[in-house]
Amino acid sequence: MQTIEEIYAKLDQLFEKNEIGKVEPFLLSCLEQAKEESAFGIYISVGNELIGYYRSVSQFEKSFAAAEDVLLLLEELKLEDSEHFATTLLNAATAYRAAGRYEDALADYAKALKIYEEKLAPNDPRFAGLYNNISLLLESLQENEKAAAFLGRAIAILEGREDSRTDLATSKTNLALLQFKMGEYQKAEALLTEAIALFRKNTEGTDAHYSAALAGMGEACFHAQKLQEALTYYEEALREVKLHFGENMSYALLCTNCAAVCEKLGDGEKAAGYRQKAADLRSQLEVKTKD
Repeated sequence: MQTIEEIYAKLDQLFEKNEIGKVEPFLLSCLEQAKEESAFGIYISVGNELIGYYRSVSQFEKSFAAAEDVLLLLEELKLEDSEHFATTLLNAATAYRAAGRYEDALADYAKALKIYEEKLAPNDPRFAGLYNNISLLLESLQENEKAAAFLGRAIAILEGREDSRTDLATSKTNLALLQFKMGEYQKAEALLTEAIALFRKNTEGTDAHYSAALAGMGEACFHAQKLQEALTYYEEALREVKLHFGENMSYALLCTNCAAVCEKLGDGEKAAGYRQKAADLRSQLEVKTKD
């Protein structure tokens, strides 16, 4: 049986080599082996990786099933009040949020927050991750002021931690994207500049969350009519999304954004190519979701 460290290392290799199609079978094989050997800790960790993987490729029903499987195991092990249970609830809630099931997401985030408050120190960085996710849900519910408040709490925890630079970059990206919605474009662009600098300094220029900062800066440049810069950022975001998640719904949305920029730049042929790619992807992913 591989150790969890070996599993994570192999998983990182698959993403680095852009071998996205091998991720699901690899994780499922690890899960099956852990089950056979009653390696419950590894089973729970791999199960949580599956929840996140299925969410990232928009296979939501599989993500929900993986979450239910892990939560049931944790209950059988009498760990329903543990940090592990809270973390799985957080991952499940994030999948529900991505699928638009906001009430289910809110319920699981609330349960996770209650456990964290009982088990963790107030400045534990895991709170920052939870606050970020709650903020994204509140934003989806159009509760922007509450969303900004949760992001402020996350950033306050992360600012003083040298080991959380990429998490800080992610939080600043999320706050910037929220500020776009509130019409605060200059504040958003300033935060994105800080976030991108943090990503580039601390992740060698690539990270699963880096694409959101790049896409946000693309939006800022588009709003400022800096069209060529906008296209550069959007296309870099496309590469990052494909590298880490494959051609998912976020990839399709970015293709639509690239099409809009190309249209304004007068490149109708390139715009049409991006529009067609977006349409084809949405059609394919809708079929997968129904399956």
